[in-house]
Order: sequence, then C-alpha cells, then structure tokens
Amino acid sequence: MKMNPITLIIVLVFLYPILKGFLFKFSSRDLKCDIDDLSRNISFIIAIISGTYFGKKIFIQHDDGIYRNIYNHIPQQILDYLENNNLIIYAIVIPIIVFIIYRVIKLILDLLNYVTTYPALDSIEKFLSSKGNIFKRTTGMIFQIPKGLCYVLLVAFALNIMSVLNVSSKLNGYLEGSKPYKSICKSIIMPVTNSNIAKKLPNILNNSFRIVIREADSGRQIEPNSDTPATLNQTNGRKTVVYYNGVTLDQGVKSDPQIDKLAVALGSEGTNTTEKAQMLYNWIGTNISYDHDKANKVLNNDFNVRSGAISAFETRKGICFDYSCLYVAMARTNNIKVRLVTGEGFNGISWVSHAWNQVYIPESGKWINVDTTFYKGGNYFDNPRFSIDHKDAQIAGQW
Repeated sequence: MKMNPITLIIVLVFLYPILKGFLFKFSSRDLKCDIDDLSRNISFIIAIISGTYFGKKIFIQHDDGIYRNIYNHIPQQILDYLENNNLIIYAIVIPIIVFIIYRVIKLILDLLNYVTTYPALDSIEKFLSSKGNIFKRTTGMIFQIPKGLCYVLLVAFALNIMSVLNVSSKLNGYLEGSKPYKSICKSIIMPVTNSNIAKKLPNILNNSFRIVIREADSGRQIEPNSDTPATLNQTNGRKTVVYYNGVTLDQGVKSDPQIDKLAVALGSEGTNTTEKAQMLYNWIGTNISYDHDKANKVLNNDFNVRSGAISAFETRKGICFDYSCLYVAMARTNNIKVRLVTGEGFNGISWVSHAWNQVYIPESGKWINVDTTFYKGGNYFDNPRFSIDHKDAQIAGQW
C-alpha cells in the first residue's frame, strides 16, 4: 500500500535526527550545536504559537479586553486595508509578530544554555568516555528525540499555513488524507491557534457534501467540474439532473407549514431585512446540531439518508447542505431573496466541500454571506473575514 506523501515526510523528518544521533554517537561539542539548533526550533515553535494566537486575537477577533484596546489604537487606514485584504494578516502581519517573539525567546534560551545545559553536557561526556559505543549511540539517539519532535511540529505548522493559503489542490488532498498530520492539527495546531471552529465543531466538514450530475434519461453519471454550474439542467445539450447529497435542489429547499409558521414568527421580530435574516441565522445556528453520523454515511457514498430543510427541521440536525436548505426555506417564507452557494470551507486542517447562503439586503443593495453551519465557531453573518475560510463560491440556486 502506497504511503501518503505528507505522512512519509513527517516520519522521515522525525527519524532523521534520531538516526543521526545513533550514527555519530554522543558528543558534547556536537550536541551543543544540536542544542543551539534545537533552541532555534523551540523558539520558532513558541513564536509561531504565540504570534499566531496574539495576531488573531488582535487583528481578527479583538472581541474584548486588552486585544480590543490594542486594535482601537491602530490607525483606521491600516484597519480598513486589512479588512479588505484578510490574507495580509496571515502573510505579513502575523509573520512579523512571530519574528519579534522568536528573537526574544532565542536570547533567553541562549542565556539559560550557557549557564546550565552546556556545563551539564561536558559532565555527561566525561562519564560516557569509559562506556561502550552502543551506550554512546543509544544516548545520542535519546538526546535527539526532542529535536525530531520539533522538526515534525515545524513541518506541520508550515503545511497548515500552506493549506490556509491554498497553495495547491493536490497538496490539499494529501493533507486531508494524512492521519498523522490531521492528528497533529487537531491536538496541537488548532487549539494553540485558537480555532473556535475546531474547538466547537471538530469534524464539521470532512468532504461530506457531494454533488452528482446524472443524465435524466439514461441515469449515467456525469462528473461535475468548475466549468459546469450546478444550476444547469443541460450539459452539452443533454438533459441532466443535479443531486446534492442524494436529493435535487428543489427537494432540498422544500418547506412545510411548521417551518413556515416558525419562520414568520422569527421574521416578525426584525424591523428590516438584515434583522430578519439574522433572526433566522441565529435560530438555525442555535437549534440545529451537526450530524456526524450522516456525514460519515455521505463520505462513504451512502445516500439512504434524508436531506434538506424538512429533515433538518424535524430531526434538529444535519450537515452543511441541510443547514443551507433550511435557511433558504425560512428566508423564502419571509420574502427575503436568498441563494444557496457551494464552494469550499477551511476546517482547520484542509479545504473541503461546503455549502452556505447569501442574502440580498435591499436597504444596502448588496448580497451578504451567511453560514449557519459555522454558527458555533464564531460570527458568520455578514462578517468581513468570511473569505478567510470560504472560497470558490458558486451559486447553486437563487430564489
């Protein structure tokens, strides 16, 4: 069985310093050089963790406390530019913060090594001078394990940043398929970078949203692509039917009297389109839970499950398509122009298939983005940072 390239890289990166320690045995002089390298790696890892955390707290979340105070003291022109260019925060601002923290941590570790670690290594070398080669090689391996772990974390952080920036769709597929990488992301990277989605909904996507296009007469499946909008009912002159997780779009957004009654009640609490739309967003996000069992079935191409607005409303759970269909049904009842959008969302590990909504606000004359599936992970109602973890939007339907 062929090993995933990302998994192979992680294994080799971990084993390299350990193998080196075995081959070259324990040496105080060499180990001091290794410890200096290790200090750089540790400093860099701490800097990445803390720099990313503080950068996101200040420039992306800035909800309360000292982070809001710092944010409010930043010149408005800079804030306006960052709001319109969200990736600059990840590509430039956070790396600058990381570099500053790195230099401070490295200086502290260097001082500690010169006072404590280096003298201890000289003593250990004197002790091992009378021991055999195997003992020295084994000791050399043991002392290299922390370095191997640091290398693995550095590589995982670098891959995660590359995934956020969507460097390559092929790389994204390898990342999604690598169990060691996903484990490191879930247990270390996402918690330390304060990913709310990862904390609240750790398996929110996992490519559980499937679009299938079939010829209406023959039933033969046609592979959808980026040049084939999902709303088309003909492909190269042939009549086709588009299925979303096993149902057509019309079936998915179909409403019933119970949904309509609640939607009207929720809408009546708002005084304008924005408030009405947000009331629907809040109710769905609060009352519908993510259906992990259904997501796993869809991942395995098992479409013997109910999908759409009615199913989500009756069971109070669903996956991204169900959330989006229910929002469409409720918005239509309130005569709000609404879209169901398909694309990709970032789940903290990689970009995967996703669905969300757009609502037209006549008072401002614009469409705004709404993602009820991501509700528990933060504010996803007309948020200017929406594009950070959503991309490749295509309109599947508009009502």
